[in-house]
Amino acid sequence: MRRRTFIRGAGAALAGIVAAPAVLAQGTWPQPGRAIRVIVPWPPGAANDALGRLLAQRLQEKLGATTVVENRVGGAGLVGTSAVIQAAPDGYTLLASAFNTAVMPLVLKGANFDPETDLDVVARTARAPLVLIMTAARPQQTLAQVVEAAKASPRDWAIAISSLGSAGHLATIEFNRRIGADLQLVPYRGTTPALTDIMGGNVQLLIDPSFALLPAARGDKARALGIATAQRSPLAPDVPTMAEAVLPGYEFESWYGIWAPKGTPGEIRGRIGTLMRETMGDPEIAQRLKNQVLEPVTESVDETKRFIAAEIVRARELLRSVKFEPS
Repeated sequence: MRRRTFIRGAGAALAGIVAAPAVLAQGTWPQPGRAIRVIVPWPPGAANDALGRLLAQRLQEKLGATTVVENRVGGAGLVGTSAVIQAAPDGYTLLASAFNTAVMPLVLKGANFDPETDLDVVARTARAPLVLIMTAARPQQTLAQVVEAAKASPRDWAIAISSLGSAGHLATIEFNRRIGADLQLVPYRGTTPALTDIMGGNVQLLIDPSFALLPAARGDKARALGIATAQRSPLAPDVPTMAEAVLPGYEFESWYGIWAPKGTPGEIRGRIGTLMRETMGDPEIAQRLKNQVLEPVTESVDETKRFIAAEIVRARELLRSVKFEPS
């Protein structure tokens, strides 16, 4: 199902955080009246969608472009991603997606593409550190206490997986390996049902992005035990890092970015990348992202390429370690 939304005048999520006057772009791109399509391979309302709409809004406000956001859902992100891969590399089609794009060929049988060679990365825009939460039905108060209890009685502990091949799935594989216990992994179709079972005490642990779990952990049904960052996050300064708690070097995040069809002119990609780095460096936008439990990213495109390459290597190794087969 495709949902097409014209951005001019839209009140979509995050759209109101930009108010700069429109400045007509120099040169031949973007051409007046020709729309730039921002394809989001996920449903409306998610972080991918909000960041895609922010990109569209900035292209309109700063470059005078006509922009269209298309939610092309299906195939766990493959439908929209394939549409961008097959589009003309002329700067008029962009992909606003996430971590899933980088690991899709490792997870889906039908994903017959290489994210590093069949797409041109433009920018990484934001990230959401992963958080480990525990059902409040268990008495443990710290990650160290949970690890001790899980190693002593592994059959008493199960970890929910919101989606196979997700950042949380990879982080859970590494968690199991690092604590030296083979805890049961329970797959779900999304974070919401997994979180429901956590709060009901049916499963005990869940590792997933901060924006999905921190609000729930501030209630009385779940407890945040650790965040998978090198230092404590401004998103949750009261939550210890998993490194300081018991797992040194344990760092995982979900992240979001922009890609273009392979062969899109470097000048166009550079203009979009610069625009988004400036956007993510804006203090007002950073605060609004923080309110949605997201952190802005302002790294260079070369830094993003190195980051994505390392993410793919780690994901491949972790999935192979548990003999995961794409489905």
